Amino acid sequence: MLCSVYKSSKKAQTYLFINKRDDFSAVPEALMTMFGKPVMVTVLNLATKTKLGFADLDKVKTNLVSEGFYLQLMPPEEDLLKTHKTEMKVASSASSTESETPRGEL
Repeated sequence: MLCSVYKSSKKAQTYLFINKRDDFSAVPEALMTMFGKPVMVTVLNLATKTKLGFADLDKVKTNLVSEGFYLQLMPPEEDLLKTHKTEMKVASSASSTESETPRGEL
């Protein structure tokens, strides 16, 4: 199963898999508008692949057959600063709760 892969000229890390090179007839017009001018990346033989970088291979194959295309969006980047602040807040709350707990005499 051959497919062509294009990257978006408008959205970073966004890729469109289609069945036939330069045939975007199955892709909705609204999606093409959002995607921008497609930039050819590669042609893949999905029959010889066991996995893809960020996309589920079975999902790609299924969508290509049923929809005629597959849109790959990168997962949102994790906000490490926000995660760290949350963890610090939790740790701070836990330590302040412990210090308020009365201790028995030794």
